Amino acid sequence: MDNQQLKKLIVGIQNGDVSPEKALERLKKLPFEDLGYAKVDHHRNLRNGVPEVIYCQGKTVEQIQGIVERMMPHHGNILATRADSRVHEGILALTDDCRYHEMARIVVVRPQPVTPVGRIAVVCAGTSDIPVAEEAAVTAITLGNRVDRHYDVGVAGIHRLLDSCEDLFKANVAIAIAGMEGALASVVGGLVSCPVIGVPTSVGYGASFGGLAALLSMLNSCASGVSVVNIDNGFGAAYQASLINKLATGPCDERGRRTRPINP
Repeated sequence: MDNQQLKKLIVGIQNGDVSPEKALERLKKLPFEDLGYAKVDHHRNLRNGVPEVIYCQGKTVEQIQGIVERMMPHHGNILATRADSRVHEGILALTDDCRYHEMARIVVVRPQPVTPVGRIAVVCAGTSDIPVAEEAAVTAITLGNRVDRHYDVGVAGIHRLLDSCEDLFKANVAIAIAGMEGALASVVGGLVSCPVIGVPTSVGYGASFGGLAALLSMLNSCASGVSVVNIDNGFGAAYQASLINKLATGPCDERGRRTRPINP
């Protein structure tokens, strides 16, 4: 349940359109609904401004269907991350009101338009890093952010990154995604005045240790303003970037509209 739905329920009770019994039936599912294998947090959107996100990896299709079915009456723009085609087909069996972003491995259930605010730059080193970059980009867009993508601009050809500087300088926050030695986060951090979130990826040869080398490199960055999330965690980077971007652009209502003027 989000703010708009809660206000509608309160007004319905006030006008006599909703009986106390029906209102109680809806409200008793707050703050969560126990499905046995999952406790669906219907209250999270009221607390954090974003509905609970479904992490699909490790769950059965039936479990995901059960969670989606309980969430759909209460939320739009429900994110199901690390989703494959089987998960998409399972959600389609419940509703065709969904969109599958195959590269990002994300299904957005009940996608609804949100006016994008601010600017997030998603920068990735190589083509092999694009799945993680797309996870970040799709997540950020769904959460109501304006996103600029800059792909295949790694340090092996740094002129490609420098060609994107004009856009990078406009960003309120940048997400730098790289495998191998993970140097991109430091380079971006040395160029821009905004916060940089480094995302190490598991791309690389044996000595990269599945992304551990890139993780340690980013954690040891000498560029100020660089923070780091876990290996391949494009979602986590985008969520954090969204929080930063929304702070930079001023408060918004539940439809993504600014509630007061901001400085450009």
